[in-house]
Amino acid sequence: MAQLWPQTACNHCGESRAELVAHTGGYHLVKCTQCSLSFIADPPEPEALAAIYQGQANYHSGLQDPASAAFVKMAGLASTHLQFTRKWASSGVLVDVGCSTGMFLDQARRAGFDASGVEFSAASAQFARDHFGLTVLDGDIHAVGADQGPFDIVTMFDVIEHVRDPARDIAAAWQMLKPGGLFIVSTPNIDGLFPQASLPFANMLDYWPHPEPPYHLYQFSVATLSAMLEKGGFECLGTQHAAIELAYTFGTIPMLMRSPKQLAYALAFAPFAVLGPHIGRGDWFYLAARKC
Repeated sequence: MAQLWPQTACNHCGESRAELVAHTGGYHLVKCTQCSLSFIADPPEPEALAAIYQGQANYHSGLQDPASAAFVKMAGLASTHLQFTRKWASSGVLVDVGCSTGMFLDQARRAGFDASGVEFSAASAQFARDHFGLTVLDGDIHAVGADQGPFDIVTMFDVIEHVRDPARDIAAAWQMLKPGGLFIVSTPNIDGLFPQASLPFANMLDYWPHPEPPYHLYQFSVATLSAMLEKGGFECLGTQHAAIELAYTFGTIPMLMRSPKQLAYALAFAPFAVLGPHIGRGDWFYLAARKC
């Protein structure tokens, strides 16, 4: 059978052979046959991908309105980010990569960290500067100059799955950190209980809400992300499993009530999403690593 996607070398091990995991959202999610890293083999062109994160695409615009429900939810999520960060450090010079509108940075600063950030969405970065008075650069991790570090802590919450070259971003984080510095990451978990329970039905139903292409270009597990970090010069210290908000994955109650099929899907698989973190198989996880 002819391969249906471009030949793409694995970002971790360089292997060019991959097997299809799912065809979802018009994209091919594949898994490296050598190291099992999963990725979208036919992503949009860089210019098209960059455009979806800018203001004209309405990306995360709700997070720029303090009165919105999205803003309140993100503030709660920022608190969870801070709790995990404080398991490993109580102070230090911290840069948050992909800081969005700055809610985690604001909380980290109030908790005693010397906190700044960098954000790809120009509108979100401007909001962080205007609303919270934060120091936030426009761009990605590579916009942070050597003169701005070294840092004690680099955080990257729900960002690494979006980037085109995660190995290069991991290398940049290593360069930015002091010896013994911390790299703290969160990302969806393709080996979570819900993603794996629902995967066999993905191609049959042409529906799998976990991967989110084209936003998420990579799908990590604890094993694949740990391997990439260790190859990049880090020692992995610990993880914490969590569940992605059910309404985000399956839809809100009003949405589900309008779609019997979507409601049936949620009733079948939401219990797996809830149970996953309790058995170390959440559909989302944090990972802390130290620069060797």
